[in-house]
Amino acid sequence: MFNAAIYEKRRSDLISQFKEGVLLFLANGEVPMNYPANTYRFRQDSTFLYYFGLDIPDLAVIIDIDKNEVIIYGDEPNMDDIIWMGDKPGVKELSKRVGIEVTKPFEKLAGDLCKSIGKGRKVHYLPPYHEEKKKLTAFLLDLKYQEIDKYVSVDLIKAVVKQRAVKKEEEIMEMESTLSEVTFDMHVTAMKMANEGVYEYQIAGAIKGIMLQKNRMLPYPVICTVHGETLHNNNYDNKLKKEQVLLVDAGSESILHYATDITRTTPVGRKFSNRQKEIYTIVLESQLKAIDLIKPGTDYKSIHLEAAGIMAEGLKQTGIIKGNIDDVVAQGAHALFFPHGLGHLIGLDVHDMENLGEDYVGYDEKVLRSMQFGLAYLRYGKILQQGNVITVEPGIYFIPALIEQWKADKKFSDFIDYSKLEKYMDFGGIRIEDNILVTDKGHRILGKPIPKSIDEIENIA
Repeated sequence: MFNAAIYEKRRSDLISQFKEGVLLFLANGEVPMNYPANTYRFRQDSTFLYYFGLDIPDLAVIIDIDKNEVIIYGDEPNMDDIIWMGDKPGVKELSKRVGIEVTKPFEKLAGDLCKSIGKGRKVHYLPPYHEEKKKLTAFLLDLKYQEIDKYVSVDLIKAVVKQRAVKKEEEIMEMESTLSEVTFDMHVTAMKMANEGVYEYQIAGAIKGIMLQKNRMLPYPVICTVHGETLHNNNYDNKLKKEQVLLVDAGSESILHYATDITRTTPVGRKFSNRQKEIYTIVLESQLKAIDLIKPGTDYKSIHLEAAGIMAEGLKQTGIIKGNIDDVVAQGAHALFFPHGLGHLIGLDVHDMENLGEDYVGYDEKVLRSMQFGLAYLRYGKILQQGNVITVEPGIYFIPALIEQWKADKKFSDFIDYSKLEKYMDFGGIRIEDNILVTDKGHRILGKPIPKSIDEIENIA
């Protein structure tokens, strides 16, 4: 964990956003794989980590705004815990390390909340995403299960988003060190292994092993596939063949759970064919231009549209797209090949704070979400500010089922030459992604540079 002063400052800044009431935070619990004693590796709730830093399950915190008091609720380890899990610091000791002096047994939580509710005080809470946390929230606040979403605190959501969206130096260091020490090796290893006859699962296993050997966790399931046209493809059964491209989207978490999220696409055998080079060059040009546009005061939605225009223009040069590029992008014809957003905030979550609601994180009164296919999947569209860390991940994908559907419907036939797509139906997809810090005057790519130019990939040692 960070030093206590960092957590104290975060809590103080949060408290300053409220005049009265109670803020309720529930930690995550253990999640069983197939029976209660056999659990998945524990992952703490990210907002709980941000304000309280305690990476253990079954805790809760009440921040009493009126009293300016913070109370942690949790049970000290008993002998069974020590026998099975080892003799570790208890709740009282850990709480002091993050600047909290008042602790109570977990069983006191319901009663304390009941007293606050009985006095007519508002209890602010964030939307729970685990089923058990939903049930616990309903019990603690005497709500029907179906009412939980109705009473979620929008004020608390906005206050948390405002704080967490701007990364401080200690957070940036966490992300940057993991990018340089772990994620770099994961991707370079995948590139070197991208040879004919190798199975996807061998590469996925190797890069997961690098992460485990360096005592890190995965922030999301590894994507390692020759079918990159399936955007979140977690199947690893395919044997690599010539003329295919391997898309690897993989990151790692720092010790304190800050995420990284990098994508690289490598031709099998690490030698680009003319067809692969043509599409790869378009995506890389789009990514480099999008990164170059990042600076405080620029809305990310406009950068997304600029990147889309560059890819549409590149596809026009191949003959796949025709017509006026501004019209192509405005009407969304390019989304046949680029059906997702350019990027998202990243931090303690790989899609940072997505559990709080994308529209609160990525949009506001100034920048509204579009409902247009493709653009609707842009997770972050609003104005960038210093301290944001955002992904830039344009891609071109040839999705046979989607192409066939649009072709049958004659959709955007004024802009798309469907006859030209026949030779691309087996292509797959190309995506290139980096993590970018918005600085006071511009931007900085975080971490040790991972090869992404055609020459770098073809000549990797």
